[in-house]
Amino acid sequence: MNSISVIADRDYQVVIDIDWLRGIEPYLVNRGQIAVIVSENMRDRIANLPSTDAQIHIFTVPDSEAGKSFATYQKVLDWLGAAGFTRNDLIVAVGGGAVTDLSGFVASSWLRGIEWVAVPTTLAAMVDAAVGGKTGINSEYGKNLIGSFYSPISVLVDLSWLSTLSDRDFAAGLAEVIKCGFIVDTQIVELLKDRNLLEVRSDRDLTLELITRSIAVKAKVVSGDFKESFDREILNYGHTLGHAIELHSKYALRHGECVSIGLVFAANLANESGILADQATDLHKKILSNLGLPTSYEGRHWPELRANMAIDKKSRSGTLRFVAISELGRTLRIEAPSESDLLAAYERLCS
Repeated sequence: MNSISVIADRDYQVVIDIDWLRGIEPYLVNRGQIAVIVSENMRDRIANLPSTDAQIHIFTVPDSEAGKSFATYQKVLDWLGAAGFTRNDLIVAVGGGAVTDLSGFVASSWLRGIEWVAVPTTLAAMVDAAVGGKTGINSEYGKNLIGSFYSPISVLVDLSWLSTLSDRDFAAGLAEVIKCGFIVDTQIVELLKDRNLLEVRSDRDLTLELITRSIAVKAKVVSGDFKESFDREILNYGHTLGHAIELHSKYALRHGECVSIGLVFAANLANESGILADQATDLHKKILSNLGLPTSYEGRHWPELRANMAIDKKSRSGTLRFVAISELGRTLRIEAPSESDLLAAYERLCS
């Protein structure tokens, strides 16, 4: 077990490789009520909560992105109101990134902010969604357009949850891991460049190192720029097209699968712009493909994806801005790329 500090609106610890049932106990003390927000597919796995004098409410929400709707958000707020939650009470989020995003936004909204603890159950949530304090829900116009910056008081990373994941979900989480390697920690790239999904998944020590390194990257970036003024944008590498694909696919694809495609696109765009060398560009597709992640999308969808990208949170006054790399571990921005470079980068995804 080890901890990584995050310094943000509140300072907190991400505790890695801990039994979450043991880790949650200190946060249940001196509470009147506790709301455990959990996804439907994890409901049966939280039956053995520690004993506490507090009244515990289990709130079940739809799985995945279906739970990040305004209707679900309002329903949870109504539950808290009916139960009479006060500022001394606690929210515990048990689930993937959609659950932690929703729960954190609920916590930030109720009484203008009550405490919450994140218990991520997917690889993607462990290394990305549950860390950093970005909370929110989706709009019909795009992903994560409604939300707030509001940190938990703790994140408890229990690797035993990983055994509940399908290969597809585990691979999707690795997209966020390799992103951290491309933008900051190049040792992650070294650890993954010659491995396939089975080799990674069957090696607990390797998985633990990848998780720890990825969380360390995010913690360092977030601690330096909590509200995404500029530096934190690097964590969105691959996400501009990725979020556009999520919206276009109506969330049929996993977030990490869309990010994987977005990472290849971002590398292609940097290459088309004369910023990134061929070898580093090709490495994106090689690593992601080896891990069982998609690296292509149908060419006919470009007009819709281009329109979706226009509302990306990094855009300014309608001008597209992309996080890019000039070499592994060195980030920059591509501002207002030409339409010809954008199309050429996308067409390479379809070849």
